[in-house]
Amino acid sequence: MSAPRLSRIGRWIWPRQFKRWLPRSLFGRSLLIIVLPIALMQGAVTWAFFEAHWETVTDRLADSLAGDVAALTQSYESDPAPGHFVRLQQEAERYMDLSFAWQPGKTLPTERRRAFFTAQVDRPLRRALTERLDRPFWFDTTRYPAYVDIRVQLPQGVLRVLAPRDRAVAAQAGAFVMWLAGATLLLSAVAVLFIRNQVRAIERLAAAAEAFGRGVDVPNFRPHGATEVRQAASAFIAMKTRIQRYIDQRTALLASVSHDLRTPLTRLKLELALAKPSARVKAMSGDVAEMEHMIDEYLAFARGEAGENAEPVPLAPLLAEICEGARRAGAEVELEADPALSAVVRPNAVKRALVNLVMNAAAHGSHLTVRAAAAPAGRVEITVDDDGPGIAPDRYEDAFRPFQRLDDEARNQNAKGVGLGLAIARDVARGHGGDVVLDRSPLGGLRATVTLPG
Repeated sequence: MSAPRLSRIGRWIWPRQFKRWLPRSLFGRSLLIIVLPIALMQGAVTWAFFEAHWETVTDRLADSLAGDVAALTQSYESDPAPGHFVRLQQEAERYMDLSFAWQPGKTLPTERRRAFFTAQVDRPLRRALTERLDRPFWFDTTRYPAYVDIRVQLPQGVLRVLAPRDRAVAAQAGAFVMWLAGATLLLSAVAVLFIRNQVRAIERLAAAAEAFGRGVDVPNFRPHGATEVRQAASAFIAMKTRIQRYIDQRTALLASVSHDLRTPLTRLKLELALAKPSARVKAMSGDVAEMEHMIDEYLAFARGEAGENAEPVPLAPLLAEICEGARRAGAEVELEADPALSAVVRPNAVKRALVNLVMNAAAHGSHLTVRAAAAPAGRVEITVDDDGPGIAPDRYEDAFRPFQRLDDEARNQNAKGVGLGLAIARDVARGHGGDVVLDRSPLGGLRATVTLPG
């Protein structure tokens, strides 16, 4: 059978509408896989019990009771003498477990009490009495919890019979259902406990992976749970160790490269400072300064402040310091930040990212608005708006590519930049579990929105 045909059959068996009602968590789905078959099995057993056993027994009990009532009625009609009536009462109570009385001049009640759960009892008893009696009758299975009240209309009055309830219905049915429901609840509780223990191990692994992705160390994490979950946790620990070793090696290498590159740059700057001033020396000094700036950006992009630990950082002082730097660069900056707002981040890395965004906005606009506010799901949202020329919406993602310079007339990169400012900002934000997105600013320029964990 071909794959497309199997896919069509699967969609027919399991319509897409049902997926909306299914649980999305592993715990919910595992519980559904275990509890649903148990519930279906118990339901099938209950149905089979009532269909094949309980109804059959109830029908036979109803037939037996109706036969006894018909025999008493016929015997009393054949000889209504008081002495004979007393003997019938004694024999009925001794051999049939029935109590009956004669009510002269009475008629059958006109009202019948109904209850939802007595339908299974009333139906077979009514059928049996209809088949056995030639007289009008009335019965009630709800007035007395332990008895069934049956009345037969005779010409001179009503013959009333009280029969124990277990003579009309199988009394063990309720106990059977209760035991079945109790077993279902017990099995479900055991399933919940076992599934919860397994899911908790997966949740610990997911939390550790999320924390490691945000730069938060989890030193006490150990493999837990089933063998497969332990294997995944051990693989994660090994991967974490390899990544950390690679980061440490890269950091050491970059520190060495930074020292090696800055040493000749320092000598060049010193020689240029001692040289006789001229147009050529001034141009060479500008080239050296641009080279130093480029090296700083390259190292910042490659390093990413990966060796830094995350910690709670108040955002208002940090943003105030960054905005002050933009004001010194000649931009008019408006800052709105809640003093109580903080985020668990790597301080230097986030500062570098925000500096890149704010200074990039200051380089292209004269008026900036920086806002920090709480966002859903416990996050923090920082927006940077400018009144510059902006970027075309179809170029937003291009602006995040490393070393990408937008050469369109709408918004050109900084002359001494290398196209890493937005790339560094997004790399830092995503390293914390957040992101940076671009949009049109209400001021007419570009809006950069940074989301960080709160």
